[in-house]
Amino acid sequence: MRLLLSLVAAIFVAATPALAQDRLGKPEVYAVWAGTPPGHGKPSGPEKVGNEGGQTGSWSNISEPRYEVYRPKHPNGAAALLLGGGGYFRIQIGSAKDVAEKLMAQGITPVILYYRLPGDGWNADAPFQDAQRTLRLLKAGAKRWGLDPARIGVVGMSAGGHLAGMMATQGAHDFYPAMDEADKLSAVPAFAGMIYPVVSMRPPIDTTQTRKKLSVLPDYRDFYSVEAQVRPTTPPVFLAHAADDPIANVEHSLRMFAAMRAAGRPVELHVFEKGGHSFGAGKPGTLVSQWPDLFLAWLRQHQILS
Repeated sequence: MRLLLSLVAAIFVAATPALAQDRLGKPEVYAVWAGTPPGHGKPSGPEKVGNEGGQTGSWSNISEPRYEVYRPKHPNGAAALLLGGGGYFRIQIGSAKDVAEKLMAQGITPVILYYRLPGDGWNADAPFQDAQRTLRLLKAGAKRWGLDPARIGVVGMSAGGHLAGMMATQGAHDFYPAMDEADKLSAVPAFAGMIYPVVSMRPPIDTTQTRKKLSVLPDYRDFYSVEAQVRPTTPPVFLAHAADDPIANVEHSLRMFAAMRAAGRPVELHVFEKGGHSFGAGKPGTLVSQWPDLFLAWLRQHQILS
């Protein structure tokens, strides 16, 4: 694990909207891989940051997978790896930063992952390799950041919700060959927040870009359907979704909730009448803006927060 001091790091910090950067402070930036990442492929051009419409705050052409660690003023030992959505062809970093601000205010250390994207030309399972490796690195470096390894979880939105769910249910499956001592550690998170997530690869809700990007993988309909991988050991899961979501049908969260219940695992689901998709932390005054507070209360219930 090494601190990124490259020009790439300087560019993406500078490109962050000033207000969001001021609220969160300057992050520590680390590479996910010490050398060449596992898998194959690479982007065809430089990294891009969207600045129009629904693409605002989204990143694509991720060339160097990396994670940003933000330090709360009063850290409590808990951490959340934040996984922005974007159908595995871009990452909504802006939404991840909005959620990071909510968590950091409560002493949770937010970590934002810039993971490789199949839509950029990387191997289709690259996001799972990057997320799994980062969870292990966070546990390996817990002392450095004042973290409790037993209270490191994941929070993902849309495709990032799928990625979070895969870590919760398949974190023990090795998505890449072991490289060092960190890879001996468990990559299963302590909790998973899945916000307007893509969950299933199975019909009739298999209409997402997430499914399309993963469809080249063997046995993708079963192995990458998160609800099919819930086990008696799956960590607690929190779900939030809008009933009118036009991208990821609310049935995705309903299937995950049912699977967790069937396995006897702790799960909480909030379905809001309106909110659409990609609402991030929620615009103030909207129904969906309630989910961060509900999530924090849920974390207290599970003793992640005191």
